[in-house]
Amino acid sequence: MTLFEHPGPAPGVFDDPELMLVRQHLLALDPEGARFARVLRETIDQLLDGEHTGRFDWNDLHKTEKTHAGTLIEINLLREFGFASGDDLDYLIEGIEVDCKFSQKQYGWMIPPEALDEICLVVWADDHQKLWSAGLLRADRSRLTTSGNVTKKGNRDGKFRLTKEHHSLVCWLWPDAPLEENLLLHIDKETQAAILNAGAGSKRSPGQSKVNELFRRVQGRRISRTVIRTLARQKDYMKRVRYNGGAREKLRNEGYLICGDYPNHQAVARQLGLPVPQEGENVSIRIVEAKPHHAGQPRVLLEGRQWVKAGPDDPEERAPLLPETKKLSSNHD
Repeated sequence: MTLFEHPGPAPGVFDDPELMLVRQHLLALDPEGARFARVLRETIDQLLDGEHTGRFDWNDLHKTEKTHAGTLIEINLLREFGFASGDDLDYLIEGIEVDCKFSQKQYGWMIPPEALDEICLVVWADDHQKLWSAGLLRADRSRLTTSGNVTKKGNRDGKFRLTKEHHSLVCWLWPDAPLEENLLLHIDKETQAAILNAGAGSKRSPGQSKVNELFRRVQGRRISRTVIRTLARQKDYMKRVRYNGGAREKLRNEGYLICGDYPNHQAVARQLGLPVPQEGENVSIRIVEAKPHHAGQPRVLLEGRQWVKAGPDDPEERAPLLPETKKLSSNHD
């Protein structure tokens, strides 16, 4: 099942066999746009560089970093799909030169003179809207408008843009598709502030305090390793999740389970009716031993007892240990 129905080509596109050939090739490589979406998510996270900067908001990037986004997306798409490099433009797809253009604004792509009358792969992503789009465009010289931008030396920049009446020239591959949520950006401001301010007075490990507060406050949601990396700000950031001194151990007395991506952890999450953590993800939940008033709730058997999701009135109970895992990874227990 696809994420959405592919829109039909724009009027006149059927008369462009090269564009249709590139379109067919890209849809064959990535029918649902899942690979494209992953590259865009990872590229945005690469720019934010949370491990070293603590940033999670696109608006906090420097202007030069935002400008560099287009180059990174071009390179990362080339690597993901194994495109050949073109002689004059970015890619050679099915023997056809294709230029890759990224804009932080829908329809804001600037087309350089060398791409005029050529095919452009136009890409847009917005972390705040949780959306991205990609499509193909024949950069028809007669239909595009000069940008009108002037350099500091008084020269025109020579680039062209799409005016509103020419938006229909884009042949969409994946329009307004969902971008994986940037959790720290989209949680409510009160929760965000509590997490970011945790451990503010600690000289030993403010990162651990932030990770602990994350798992306390954001329950029942898949949390990616990118979030952990941004809060922990250290090389072995997943150390802040493990039993051996991490959040799994430190929050155990408060009744929290933190299920990772191990199959036996996934089984626990599934039995408790939680979202199942995928690769690199964790899901936290506060639990208590099942009592009569928990009748009908999803439950899991751990340490010989039945456990359920704790309600707001349930007192804290020490959580059982999660099943042992034999998965070998430097980022896990």
